[in-house]
Amino acid sequence: MQEYGHITPQQRLIIRISRNSLVFASINNESGGAISFYPYVLKSGISMAANLREAFRTEDILRESFSRILIMIDSPTLMVPLEEFREDAQQVLYQHAYQDHEKDEIVNTVLPDLNCVAIFSINKDTKLVIDDHFSQATYIAAVAPVWRYLHQRSFIGTREKLYAYFHDRHMEVFSYGQNRFKFCNSFDVRDPHDALYYLLYTWKQIGLQAERDEIHMVGSILEGDWLAEELKKYIKRIYTINPAGDFNRATVTQIEGMPYDLMTLFVKGR
Repeated sequence: MQEYGHITPQQRLIIRISRNSLVFASINNESGGAISFYPYVLKSGISMAANLREAFRTEDILRESFSRILIMIDSPTLMVPLEEFREDAQQVLYQHAYQDHEKDEIVNTVLPDLNCVAIFSINKDTKLVIDDHFSQATYIAAVAPVWRYLHQRSFIGTREKLYAYFHDRHMEVFSYGQNRFKFCNSFDVRDPHDALYYLLYTWKQIGLQAERDEIHMVGSILEGDWLAEELKKYIKRIYTINPAGDFNRATVTQIEGMPYDLMTLFVKGR
């Protein structure tokens, strides 16, 4: 466990849940924004809900008092244009797009700056554990801070950009146009050859120009040097985003193991 600053009194707790990881983080505004970061070691053979229940019994950070609770969920997302979104229809839409989510609760993150709503899911048993411990919590798609920040960043320069965010054994690929997603999808990536294929396929699909436009990669990139060199055989402008430089060496960029989306949340908000 890594601790940066004192952990009491806590102000805000963040729980980040993905299919393979569970992370706790907190920020104390009363002590200059001190941040505490706790990756939880999952026990194999039991569900995420059971792991979370065990964490509430054993982790000191979860015994503190908080003014706000934010839950970041990494699960498949369905993008719906803001003008077409109806909350009473989100469950039907999501379960039509993604199978085997009958035991999940369907929630959403509104992205007004991108004119869309991200619909995603959380396991009902996991949510029940959270509800048992907190009277009120806010749920967001884990990648939402990254989508919003890189949308702002996309206005730098005149070239079109394709972004790839690597995390939790998959890759988010997205591009923007006219304050909307031009493309947004997620791919499972087990090795860099998968990433290479999906990036080149997406590049061709959305009609970007090999001599002019750009790919920007960030996160836990699989064999990043190899992937960049292979991409350069087909596309001229390949960049890897360095969070420390991009975020002006903010403290969170020095915390080992912190996901880029959580860094972005702390630096840029959600």
